[in-house]
Amino acid sequence: MRQCTIGNVKLDNCYILGPMAGVTDLPFRLLCKEQGAGLMCMEMISAKGILYQNKNTESLLAIDPKEMPVSLQLFGSDPKIVSEMAKQIEDRPFSILDINMGCPVPKIVKNGEGSALMKQPKRVYELVNAVVKAIQKPVTVKIRKGFDEEHVNAVEIAKIAEEAGACAVAVHGRTREQYYSGKADWEIIRKVKEAVQIPVIGNGDVTSAEKAVKMQKMTGCDGVMIARGAQGNPWIFSELTAYEKTGEIPARPDIQEVKNTMLRHASLQIQCKGAYIGIREMRKHVAWYTKGLHGAAKLREKINTVESYEELENLLTSL
Repeated sequence: MRQCTIGNVKLDNCYILGPMAGVTDLPFRLLCKEQGAGLMCMEMISAKGILYQNKNTESLLAIDPKEMPVSLQLFGSDPKIVSEMAKQIEDRPFSILDINMGCPVPKIVKNGEGSALMKQPKRVYELVNAVVKAIQKPVTVKIRKGFDEEHVNAVEIAKIAEEAGACAVAVHGRTREQYYSGKADWEIIRKVKEAVQIPVIGNGDVTSAEKAVKMQKMTGCDGVMIARGAQGNPWIFSELTAYEKTGEIPARPDIQEVKNTMLRHASLQIQCKGAYIGIREMRKHVAWYTKGLHGAAKLREKINTVESYEELENLLTSL
């Protein structure tokens, strides 16, 4: 099994659950861990949210010992605030601290955070270096190809992050302007890999074991980050590890396993967030889990009316 080491953290394998706001919460991370993911990336957390003790931020910081190792991702643009908040939470049980420089959401970009940092090389150095100096845990950075096609600078930003002390860099092969549309450019991942000595994690369009292997061969990346490819599909991690071991992809889970996983996911959501929020947050997950299944279209029409675990259980009998 190919392994990946980030700073002093040795992963069991090189397959990483990518951070997704509203998706990679504690319940979903636990399911992906059970399927063999080598590293769990949490939802991005605002450094200012920690500073101002935002009540929603505390719940985002929840970590279960069973999901370790975990990468906690902060976003912000002020080196002083981000580094001080990183220091403040360092005693929490995460293994790696990641700095978000890839989020394309307008309200984040307008604040000079997320992928807006791709336009500020000097600020990137100051931010990464301040966090590296503030904490003992490994610091990584997640970037994009560039802000837009006229400013493709992933190689430059990766070099700066390495110089500032980052232990690894994850590269999403799309620009900010692409958001999640079009095709991810794996060539830029290869260029970053050739330009730096620290581990490079490839991200973008990995939706199967074959694509993960293809990315590794094409780019030479040290790790593969799966984000949207894991939505409604935590089994992608067991497929990846099985494919690497045997060269064969295991059979997809049958309908009963999919149902059982959805119900278990719902149970974890309720346990973690309460019945009201937990079931409502499950609605999008159910749509992802059931994509392509017989009867799924009718089920998705009804899922937004489900308000309890029992209603969800009854609805799933139609599959």
